[in-house]
Formats: sequence, C-alpha cells, structure tokens
Amino acid sequence: MSLDASTPRSTAMVKGGQADSARRRERVRKALADAVDTGAEVSVSAIATRAGVDRTFLYRHRDLLEQVHTAEVQPRTRRRPAQRSPAHRCKPTFAPPSNAAPAWPHEPSSSRRACPNCSANQTWHASGLGAPTDIEELQRKIVFLEQQVVDLRLQIDDRDQELAAARGANRELMTQLNGTRHAR
Repeated sequence: MSLDASTPRSTAMVKGGQADSARRRERVRKALADAVDTGAEVSVSAIATRAGVDRTFLYRHRDLLEQVHTAEVQPRTRRRPAQRSPAHRCKPTFAPPSNAAPAWPHEPSSSRRACPNCSANQTWHASGLGAPTDIEELQRKIVFLEQQVVDLRLQIDDRDQELAAARGANRELMTQLNGTRHAR
C-alpha cells in the first residue's frame, strides 16, 4: 500500500517525523550546552550518547555537527571551576626528569601515591614519559575521517538504490520483451 502525500494519514506521519526530529535536535543542543558548561567530553559520540540519539543523526544534520566540532576544538576555559572534578584540580607532586628510567610496573610511583584522584592518563603525562600531546590535531583528523566514512556510506546507499531501480527497470523491460516474443 502506497501512501499519497496528500492523505491525512501521510500528512500526520510527516508532521510526526518532523516533531520527533525537532525534539532530538533540541536534546542535542541541550546536551552540547551541558557538556560545555560542565567541562565534560565534547565529541560526536559523547554528545550523541548524552542526547540519546544515534551518531548518524548528527552526521545527517550538518549544522548540529558543526556546533559539536566547534565546541570540540575550543579551549575548555568555559568550564566553571566549582564543577571540576578533583582529578582536574590535583597536581602531581612528583615529576621525574625526562631522562629517568621508568619505574617497574609493580612499584607504585610517588605521583600515584601523592594523588589518588589522578587518572592513570594524567599521571602518565605528568611523568613526562608519554607521547607529545598533538591530540587536538589527531582529533580533528579523526572527525574528518568519520565524516568521510559517513559521506561514503551515504553515497553507497544512493548508488545501491539507483542500482536496485535500474535492475527493476531491466526486469520489466525483459518481461515485456519476452512477452512480445511469445505472443508472435
């Protein structure tokens, strides 16, 4: 059964879909604003999870995606200090020189003993043993590559639909051609 765009049922379905999309868009905007205000992670995945939508929803709505990417690369100075977790406020008391040998895995470092609220990642970077923090550039590249993947998937879907339509037309033409041959 095909729905005509002028029937009341199809009009109601279209309006319902638009209302649902508007509600999702608003949840994404609120989730983004909350994440920026609280200093939470700002990424496509984090905002989609926080808003309760699929990541593809953000990729289909370019304006929302741009807002997320803009907030993602902005310095996090907009955080309110009172809302930061203790891990953000702690400073390691021990930073070995860059030429120091790493501690054995079974020996806790003094920075971990001095700051139990620090995450392992913070302790690792504070020790000077971690890789250089070119994270912002890498995150931009990841976002760019994620966008490319979504765009390519959309192109594949479009081509699959075109191919299915061409195959259907081909089947119809072959049926007509075979029907005229048998009628002779």
